[in-house]
Amino acid sequence: MGNKEDLLAAARSCIYERGFAATTARDIATKAGVSLAAIGYHFGSKDRLLTEAFTEETGREIGDALDERITAAGKGRSPAAAFPLVWEGIAELFERNREVLVASLENLVRIQRTPSEQTRMGEMAVLAVSDIAAEVAQAHPELGETQAKAVAWLYFTLLNGLVLQWMGDPEGDLPSGEELAIAIAALAPHG
Repeated sequence: MGNKEDLLAAARSCIYERGFAATTARDIATKAGVSLAAIGYHFGSKDRLLTEAFTEETGREIGDALDERITAAGKGRSPAAAFPLVWEGIAELFERNREVLVASLENLVRIQRTPSEQTRMGEMAVLAVSDIAAEVAQAHPELGETQAKAVAWLYFTLLNGLVLQWMGDPEGDLPSGEELAIAIAALAPHG
């Protein structure tokens, strides 16, 4: 690995060991075995390094799992029939990724006072939705581009809302995939 990759790996490690608030630039540089100046050279700031390191990790862990669910649910099913399967048992995914989700919430609080990082997170959300839309379109080629993107935004929003609900009460009930499907159907126009 080069210095940039070493810094990303070190930042992720520090986030999980110490949390965002307690992680210093010196902690990251020391763990990566590079100088403090390398952070500025590769990322411009510690905040940008933390954002890049963390969002890359989150995208890989949670995003890949959501993509797998969309693909598996879509095999031979209409978008409406696949929808509840994507969300069924989603709490298991959250449980397997608890540390990532805790760090994600901490990151959202951290960036509230850093407008440039809020902007970057917004850009990354748009990229995540684009990736989800591509997965939806591949699983359901009968959907148009606008429909696939709309479904992707719905999935992205549901995922984030369900994460927040689960983080507040991991032992509590989340709506089942079927319950979510009933809600969507109730909102749809009836011919």
